[in-house]
Amino acid sequence: MSGRRLHMRKLKQILRLSLKEKLSHRTISKSLRISRRTVSEYLQRAKAAGIKNWEEVKEVPEVELEKVLFPIKSRKRRREISCQYIHNQLNKTKGTTLLLLWQEYYQQDPTTAYSYSQFCLLYQQWQKRLPIELRNQYRGGETMFVDYSGEGIPYIEKGEKQKAEIFVATLGASDLIYCEAQESQKLSYWIKGHINAFKYIGGVPEKVIPDNLKAAVKKPCYYEPELNPVYDDLSLHYDFVIIPTRVRKPKDKGKVENAVQQIQRWVIAPLRNSQFFSVLQINEAIRELLKELNNKKMKHIGKSRMELFNEIERGALKPLPIEEFELSERRHQKVGANYHVSYERHYYSVPYTLIGQSIEIRATDRTIEVYHRGQRVAVHLRDDTPGGYTTVDEHMPQSHKRVKITPEGLLRWASRIGPSSVEVVERVLNSKRHIEQAYKVCTGILKLEESYGKEALEKACSTAIDYEIVSYRHIKNILKTGMSLSEDSMKTTEHENLRGSGYYN
Repeated sequence: MSGRRLHMRKLKQILRLSLKEKLSHRTISKSLRISRRTVSEYLQRAKAAGIKNWEEVKEVPEVELEKVLFPIKSRKRRREISCQYIHNQLNKTKGTTLLLLWQEYYQQDPTTAYSYSQFCLLYQQWQKRLPIELRNQYRGGETMFVDYSGEGIPYIEKGEKQKAEIFVATLGASDLIYCEAQESQKLSYWIKGHINAFKYIGGVPEKVIPDNLKAAVKKPCYYEPELNPVYDDLSLHYDFVIIPTRVRKPKDKGKVENAVQQIQRWVIAPLRNSQFFSVLQINEAIRELLKELNNKKMKHIGKSRMELFNEIERGALKPLPIEEFELSERRHQKVGANYHVSYERHYYSVPYTLIGQSIEIRATDRTIEVYHRGQRVAVHLRDDTPGGYTTVDEHMPQSHKRVKITPEGLLRWASRIGPSSVEVVERVLNSKRHIEQAYKVCTGILKLEESYGKEALEKACSTAIDYEIVSYRHIKNILKTGMSLSEDSMKTTEHENLRGSGYYN
């Protein structure tokens, strides 16, 4: 175990939290402000010593516990290891590990062999003395590095001078390079660059190593960086791991730095005197130069990047998913009192029980999804109508729900009263310019049944039809006065001084 040994009081705390409280290594490390590796190592020592529950060590003095966990071993002269042999074997065959090589070394003579941890430490110390270009060895299909070239390509669009950003990706084992011109380094272009790079190589590597630009990492941290949520979604969709480089540590991404240099020399520089009028034109020119670069033989290997890729990388890549990743945008907001959330000035409903709660909106070109504590609570088709509302009835409280009115429903209701009522409803439906107005009038007429009964309402509707006065107000007046209208009393008196309807046409 490297480093200074923990105080025995803290060690007993580790045992108590693990054996008694059953807490995870992560929780224990946060609680005691120590690394998870340290927690794991001390618990492994306890397991090796046969300690299975807290009660066994609760009353044991610290001195005695230390002797149990850290027994004094007699030192023997250890057999030397060949670090060069280990290095060659690791890079010879995929799947060869330090553990496998240590087991082979250990079986030769267990009494004089180094422990596995010391074996690894000695190799790592030897490895640090190697030139940087020899130390970083990558398996086929393991790693892809991504970054932007600092040097762009100028173009003219709509009469204004612009500069295209150059997205660069390279594979660790074969050095195969992919690049494309983009309008900017915004998140949408960053994601698109990855998707196109995966298409170009025909698969997905195990891990992708980006720099700490905002499109990839929200908050840089060596131990636990906070990734951009959309970038994280991309990694889940394509099943790769994102491992950002350390801040201001260019040696962590030496592969892509070299790839950027190659792109600047063999792609950007040859196009310096060309004039472009769109990013599309730039990419058409890049395509041919990129093909030449990847098929050019590398002097120190005697093979081209494409040849190496076909030999050691192509078969080791994961297959592309059936569906291409759909770019989304995420926003956080609180649910308002009207149980709606807004996106691009349009409002979408969520369950009314979430009023005042914080939610996350995931918006794509087609859908709007709403999440609460990681659980999807609503999904809508996207509608970009400004000021509009998209509401699902199930999201409303009971007091806000209303029965949906349809012409068919109104006619069925009227048929239970009588034929005259049906005719009145049909006339009203056909007479109004807006269907909502007709619904209100029809509903008002049919509800008169509650106050006057079916028979009276049917007679009133018949009278209204006879004298062409089909409206809610007139039918209600007929019922209210109870009058029996005669033809003479209802007809308009003909007189030469009266204006007819034709007068107003």
